[in-house]
Amino acid sequence: MSIREEYEAQEALWLSPLAVKSRDTRGRAVPVKPCEIRTDFQRDRDRLIHCKAFRRLKFKTQVFLAPEGDHYRTRLTHTLEVAQVARTLARALRLNEDLTEAIALGHDLGHTPFGHIGERTLDTLLQDGFRHNEQSLRVVERLEMEGAGLNLTWEVRDGILCHSGPQQPATLEGECVRRADRIAYLNHDLDDALRGGVLKPFELPQDILRVLGETHGERINTMITDLVENSREQPHLRMSERVQTAMDALRDFMFEKVYRDSWRAAEEARCDHVLRGLFAYYTQHPGKMPMEYVMIGYQEGTERGVADFLSGMTDRYAVRTYRQLFIPSGFAQE
Repeated sequence: MSIREEYEAQEALWLSPLAVKSRDTRGRAVPVKPCEIRTDFQRDRDRLIHCKAFRRLKFKTQVFLAPEGDHYRTRLTHTLEVAQVARTLARALRLNEDLTEAIALGHDLGHTPFGHIGERTLDTLLQDGFRHNEQSLRVVERLEMEGAGLNLTWEVRDGILCHSGPQQPATLEGECVRRADRIAYLNHDLDDALRGGVLKPFELPQDILRVLGETHGERINTMITDLVENSREQPHLRMSERVQTAMDALRDFMFEKVYRDSWRAAEEARCDHVLRGLFAYYTQHPGKMPMEYVMIGYQEGTERGVADFLSGMTDRYAVRTYRQLFIPSGFAQE
């Protein structure tokens, strides 16, 4: 018996009947020879960690654009925090932790430069719209490995696609990531907003804090613990009404005071301007893109190739490219 087979046997004994067992995966679009050491979901996790799109997340915005401090979250640290929360949920509920981690690591690979600002811009520019969860799936299926994709299992691809939007994941492991995504961003964005002076501690709603906790750690612990206590051996994850109501209220507060507040308006307008300028330039000059995106333009339409190129850019690469294209060379580096 191989190490992989021993691990699969352990899964059958330990995991919940509601968990996805590695040996029961629906498989890959292109079948591959089984690994002697790793399960299919462990292989997916490794493929995601080593892909180029994952590395680019370290230079993509979470909420704060080009923050001067070293402790603000980026899209990469957000992804790692989501993976940590999701794995904790999966372990406590006896679900497949490897599948959960793989979904979490891949869920935001399609995010644009400048965070949700860039997503909104591309959504208005593309005829069929732009949604980062769909782009994340496109990254792993179509764009990585010079167009070959990562050939991930069906369960991981489903979880990546359904981590946001109206469609629910087909697995409880996918639900863990969907829940962990919101738990992570609400708490770390609040933490960053306090660090950046956008919020003051006395501004935080006391009725929410009495339910969720006074500190960053207390709030995360409350949400995870409540979710676990109310989801054991259940077909779907759920929170108690008290904690869910407080969490929804915190989300509303964050949208009002942080995500949509006037302090972001000027920077958002600049980011929107950069992406619109790049989109217009490359749709008019598609041959100026790297060849892989030129080929996508031939096969699927110029706008699709441009959207793939722009969404894969990091914040600093988008700004640097804009300067090179539109700012006189004597001023481009100032």
